[in-house]
Amino acid sequence: MNAPSSWLTVKRATAPLLVSIPHTGIDLAGLENRLVSPWLGRRDADWWIDKLYEFAEDLGATVVHTAISRTVIDVNRDPSGVSLYPGQATTGLCPTETFDGDPLYRVGEEPDASEVEERREEYFVPYHAAMQAEIDRLRAVHRKIVLYDCHSIRSMLPRLFEGTLPVFNLGTNDGKSADPGLQAMVGQILAETGESFVVNGRFKGGWITRHFGQPQNGVHALQMELSNRGYMREPEGKGTPDNWPVPYDPAFAAPIRATLKRILESAIAWAGR
Repeated sequence: MNAPSSWLTVKRATAPLLVSIPHTGIDLAGLENRLVSPWLGRRDADWWIDKLYEFAEDLGATVVHTAISRTVIDVNRDPSGVSLYPGQATTGLCPTETFDGDPLYRVGEEPDASEVEERREEYFVPYHAAMQAEIDRLRAVHRKIVLYDCHSIRSMLPRLFEGTLPVFNLGTNDGKSADPGLQAMVGQILAETGESFVVNGRFKGGWITRHFGQPQNGVHALQMELSNRGYMREPEGKGTPDNWPVPYDPAFAAPIRATLKRILESAIAWAGR
């Protein structure tokens, strides 16, 4: 059974796996004329992640996906506005700058506190209500479930991290959001790829992982942050309207897609034990 809206889609299934796709949206919700440019407002999207994980439905996973751009509201941030990474550069609930620090809005067009609250009620609250409803539904029939939060980011972003990010970045909020055995199992799969990876490195998991990951209550949350170069021909630098985003190429993405499928299959098997 599906529960679609104009911006939020829930594709329900029965396996003990909930897949969250919060950052592929490019719908700017009418903000285009207030932004420096629509392209800039979409640049930091998790490009093609929904295509990369299309196989999740075939595995019996429930998928929650938003079409709203993270420029409008980031459903993976603390709704109170508190930074998830104190002391490090990041973007907020309703960001006013890009990952590179470029202003998103024309001067004087930034959202005020009242508008931020309106966006939180209109988009953030329903997304998280949908997530909680699916967790409750799945937990009613499974002793434990895995919540898998899908993300990607450019491989080099000097404002956010030094050097080149590993291809795979697995986050479990420093082990608080998932059973150690599940974390170790996924880490072993990543090690066997021969690609670079890290567990709880720069990206330990955002609000979705930290809020819903409650191993003591049978909900084990993983965040997977992929470097773009792992599944697309990522250009150097910030990218321009002429070369970003790169079109999705299924053949180029096939190797990493096979690894991701193995991870989700293993997560379902683990949850069913």
